[in-house]
Parts: sequence; C-alpha cells; structure tokens
Amino acid sequence: MAFRIEPRRAPPASLFYLTPVLAVAVTVVLGALLFAALGYAPGATLYHFFVSPLTTVNGLAELVLKATPLAMIGVGLAAGFRANVWNIGAEGQLTLGAIAGGMTALELIDVDAPWVLPLMALAGVAGGMAWAAIPAFLKVRFDVSEILTSLMLTYVAGLLLALLVHGPLKDPTGYGFPQSAMFAPSANLPMLVNGTRLNAGALVGLAVVLGAWLVLARTIVGFQIRVVGEAPAAARYAGFSAPRIVWLTLLAGGGLAGLAGVFEVAGPIGQLVPSISPGYGFTAIIVAFLGRLHPVGILLAALLMALSYIGGENAQVAVNLPRAATGVFQGLLLFVLLASDFLVRYRIRLARPARAAP
Repeated sequence: MAFRIEPRRAPPASLFYLTPVLAVAVTVVLGALLFAALGYAPGATLYHFFVSPLTTVNGLAELVLKATPLAMIGVGLAAGFRANVWNIGAEGQLTLGAIAGGMTALELIDVDAPWVLPLMALAGVAGGMAWAAIPAFLKVRFDVSEILTSLMLTYVAGLLLALLVHGPLKDPTGYGFPQSAMFAPSANLPMLVNGTRLNAGALVGLAVVLGAWLVLARTIVGFQIRVVGEAPAAARYAGFSAPRIVWLTLLAGGGLAGLAGVFEVAGPIGQLVPSISPGYGFTAIIVAFLGRLHPVGILLAALLMALSYIGGENAQVAVNLPRAATGVFQGLLLFVLLASDFLVRYRIRLARPARAAP
C-alpha cells in the first residue's frame, strides 16, 4: 500500500487562521490523554494547568509578565521568518542583552539617576544586535546558514554568562553563589501593580507589538520584507536588496531579544545569575508561528504560552506533575500546528498500484 501527497489547488484562506485554534484544541485533548496515561486525573490537571492561574490577581500579573518577553521576541523573529531569514538564536541574543544591560547597571550601581534604566535598555539592544550581527555577516558574506550559526551562538552566550557570574561579576558578598550584586533601585523597572511582579516592561512590550504591526503593514520596509520572503525573483526585479533585509531582520530580532533580556534582569530577577530565562527565545519560535507571524496573533499566542509556563508550575505543586510536562505541551502544540498546516496545504491519497503491461 502506497500513499501519494498532492498539493491542494486553492485551500480556503480562513483555514490558515483557524488551524491555530484547532491545534490548541487538539493539543489540550492529547494532553488530557497523556495525563491520564501517566496516572493523573485529566480534569483536575487541566484545571490547574489552564484555569487556576487566571483566578487571582497575582496569576494574571504573572501571565502578562511572562507573555511580555515572548511577544517582544516573537515579533522580532516573525519579521525575519516572513523574509525567510531563520533566526533560531534569540535565546543567546536575550542572554547577551541581559549581560550588556546588567554590566551597565553594575558599573552605575552608585548612580541614582533616571537615565540609568534607559541606558541599560540601549546597552541590551546593542548587545542583542551585536550577537545577531555574527550570523547576519556570515549569511551575507559566505552564505552560511543562519539557522546553524545563530543556534550554536546560543550556547556560547550561555557559557559566557556562566563565566562572568562565576568570575569577574561574582558578588564578593554573595556567600560564594554564582551571581552578581543586586542592582540599584534606579536600575530596576517600576512596578505597575502593587503586591505583584508586574512591571513597566509590559507597557514597552505592548508598544513593541503595535510598532511592529505598523512597520510590517504600513511601511515600505514591511512591504520589502514580505516580497523578499514570498517572491524573491520579483524582489530582485524591483531592486530590493536581499542582503539588506537579512541584516535588517536579524538585527531587529536580536535587538528585541536583547531588550527582553534587560527587562528580565532589571525586573523579576534584579541581578545577573547563571540562568536568565526558562527558554523564552526558543518558545518565541512557537509563538511566532502560532500567531501566524502577525503581531496581534503573536500577542495572543504569547499569552497562551505564558499560561503554559504558569500552569505547569501550578500543576507541579497541586498534583505533582513533572516539570517536563510544560515542555512536552509546548512541543506537542508545535507538532500539531505544523501537521495541521501541512494537511491544509496538501492532501494524502492512496496511490493505486500500476497495472502490469499485457
């Protein structure tokens, strides 16, 4: 028995936007089956995973807090994905942004001035852009795959952070722990809701999403990004520079990831530590595709992924669910989404065996 894959001639455009909803629903069902197979009550586990975080003010604040870096990084990656520029190293760019912004805060630890935090943000953006410039240069100059270089640099960034917090940036009064000194109050983001960890970075994240929508939908740069990605031959005919788009999208993605890194160390963490994020740079890839590479969709997808982080933590405490369940859920969602997209674009037919010649 053989199967044949055929492209669909004109799949309905509405399916392109309905498949993320279908993917989430199928993932929830598969997750319930997985929980049951592991010996957990599916109803109670799903409640703690998806509902209980939304029942308290602190839970809602944590939801927005965790969605902020995902949305910021997601819109930066989406710009590159639209142009077929595959930045997979946002986690490393986030780390470099955190390092650059954190070192700025430590250098100005005795300065109490309102310009300290903006300077940290600029340093973080510059750090993320510098890290993204490496795969951009290699791609444009030597046609090296940006997928491999950006991904490998992620691990270099992690090792660099570990080297710094175990060595030059280690707090001498920190009882031997691998961490920097705590930042000064002027280097911390102001809180938005008392009694929670929600800070002003959420407002910046919302502004980034709106700005990305304006750039992608209403400017010539956004038009060039779309044309280079969807019709390279037409882009060359129109005189659009593909190397320029590579540089632009990689630097934009790196800068936004670096800014997200600054907001992590200047917000909920307050210092440099060996681990800055729980994998926001990688999860943002799922966020970008789940949001259909559209800033508004990415914002909604970021909230869903943030809910998976918080719900996973709640389920660990309430029903003793393994920590790895969060990663399994996110990976399962991406798999189902890709499978749904494939079935929208292609159909699988049973191939009839060829008749033997008489």
